[in-house]
Amino acid sequence: MTNAVIFGCAGRALTAREKAFYREADPWGFILFGRNIGSPREVRALVRSLRDSVGRDDTPILIDQEGGRVARLGPPQWRRFPPGRAYAQAAGAGEAGARDLAWLGGRLIAHDLNVLGISVDCAPVLDVPSPGAHDVIGDRAFAESPERVAALGRAFAQGLMAGAVLPIVKHTPGHGRAASDSHLSLPVVTASLEHLEARDFAPFKALADLPMAMTAHVVYAAIDAERPATTSPDVIGPVIRGGIGFDGLLISDDLSMQAPSGGLPQRAADSLAAGCDIVLHCNGDMAEMADVAAGARLLECRAAERAARALAAIAPPRPFDADRARRLFDAAFGERFAA
Repeated sequence: MTNAVIFGCAGRALTAREKAFYREADPWGFILFGRNIGSPREVRALVRSLRDSVGRDDTPILIDQEGGRVARLGPPQWRRFPPGRAYAQAAGAGEAGARDLAWLGGRLIAHDLNVLGISVDCAPVLDVPSPGAHDVIGDRAFAESPERVAALGRAFAQGLMAGAVLPIVKHTPGHGRAASDSHLSLPVVTASLEHLEARDFAPFKALADLPMAMTAHVVYAAIDAERPATTSPDVIGPVIRGGIGFDGLLISDDLSMQAPSGGLPQRAADSLAAGCDIVLHCNGDMAEMADVAAGARLLECRAAERAARALAAIAPPRPFDADRARRLFDAAFGERFAA
């Protein structure tokens, strides 16, 4: 039976050892990184091999393709996309125009991913940046107000879904106040619950109807002073599931990051016990994946229902003139993000 885990892989093609491991571990999905990206033909072949390794044609294949600094696909094979902040700053774009551009960016990214067989984009970022915070979020954020982040994030997500790609909103319930990079250390946010609800949590609440979300490896001292959201039942239950109202598929951020504590089996077990539906491990290291698999569990009960509901949200791509869309996009952004 399928296990509640998503794994990466080491290179551009699977080894026999990887195929055997994935067949045994039976992860729900896979995630691709820059190390996995060759030519379009190579990417399509890798996607096919990953799905074949677990024997499921609908196995989700994820990628981080936000635009800007976080983009696994890029020139010369794929066009460059702007970071989230650029949509609000596009010359001449008012509020409606910025939303239209964000939708168009999501739709064009979905077009690129769909051709490759990639079905999930780890975007949009709904974090609201705060003064003095670490720039790990920075221009990845759509704006500095919760309302505008929510509006542009929804438009981007709708563009992805119009192209048959599922969005994963991140990093719930908010990474924007973090004073350190959770890839390297554990951020601790000391803001009051009142301030968090009014600002940080607000975009996630506004988009709580979307099918998938990723947790933040951030401690919110006003809620749980010891554990980051990923492993905190006090954050996932009362806040993410309760106050924010998210009942979609909840995925941990990468367990190989430095912010979580304990060994990988414990990180996986703690994340799932806290309320994550699925855990994510990205670096493709075989020994680490085996450790995560040891701490994971079967995807069943409510988690399995949420996973099925998320996949059911993938609809066939709507009619789309990609060439015209690219011309409109280039007219808005000029040469900076032209193919």
